[in-house]
Amino acid sequence: MSDLAGKATALLTMHDDFVVLPTAWDAWSARTLVDAGFEALTIGSHPLAESRGQGDNEGMSLDDALEGIARITASVDVPVSADMESGYGAAPAELIERLLEAGAVGLNVEDTVHAEGRMREPQEHADYIAGLRAAADAAGVEVVINARTDAFARPHLHGRDPLEEAIARCELMEQAGARSLYPVVPPSRAAIGAILERVSLPVNVTAHPVRGSIFGDLAATREGGARRVSFGPLLQAALTDLIGELARPWR
Repeated sequence: MSDLAGKATALLTMHDDFVVLPTAWDAWSARTLVDAGFEALTIGSHPLAESRGQGDNEGMSLDDALEGIARITASVDVPVSADMESGYGAAPAELIERLLEAGAVGLNVEDTVHAEGRMREPQEHADYIAGLRAAADAAGVEVVINARTDAFARPHLHGRDPLEEAIARCELMEQAGARSLYPVVPPSRAAIGAILERVSLPVNVTAHPVRGSIFGDLAATREGGARRVSFGPLLQAALTDLIGELARPWR
C-alpha cells in the first residue's frame, strides 16, 4: 500500500501545474506511452472495452474492467488512473478497495448510469464521490478522483440548461472531494471558461493526438486554462486509422 500511496501522491502533484495523461488500453500501449516519456497514464473504458471485444457504457463488468486494469498497471511502473464509468454498480468502499488491488491510484467516475438509462442527480453523484473520497482516505491513499459530468453530452437525461447544469455539478463534485473535474464534450471554449471561473480544481479536457483539444494544440490548451489532458478513445482511434493506412497496400 505504501507504493500505491507514493504513486497517488505523485499523480496528484502532477496536477499542480499542467499534466497530459495519455490514454492506454493494454500492456503494449501502456509500455509504449511510458517509453515515449510520459510519467503517468490513464486507462479509458472505451478503448479498454474495444481491446477486449466488448462495448463501452458498461458493456464490461467490474471484474472485466479490473482484470484489464491490473494487466496494465503490472506492465508499467508509473501512476495509472482508470476510467470506472459510473462505478459498475459497486459501493464506493468496494470500488476503491478493488481499484487499489488492481494497482490504479486514480479514477474517472461519471454521472451517467448506463445500466439504468439515467444520470445521477447532482447531489446523488456528489454523495458517491464523497464516499469514494472517504474510502480512499481510510485506505491512506490520496486517490485522484477525476469527477466527470455528462451535463453537456446528455442534456436529454437531465432536462436543464447544459452549461448551468455542468457548473452546478462541477461545484458539487469539487465540494465532495474530487481532485479534478471532467465536463465532457463542452460545446465551446467559453463553456470551459465559465466553469473555470467557478471552480478551483484542475479541469480535464479530451484531446485528439493530431487535431488537439477544443482549445487547439498543446500550447493553446494550456493557455486556455485546462490543467489536465487525456485522450479518451481518440488515441486508439487515430492509431486504428494509421494501421489501416500501413496495411492497406498489402491487401
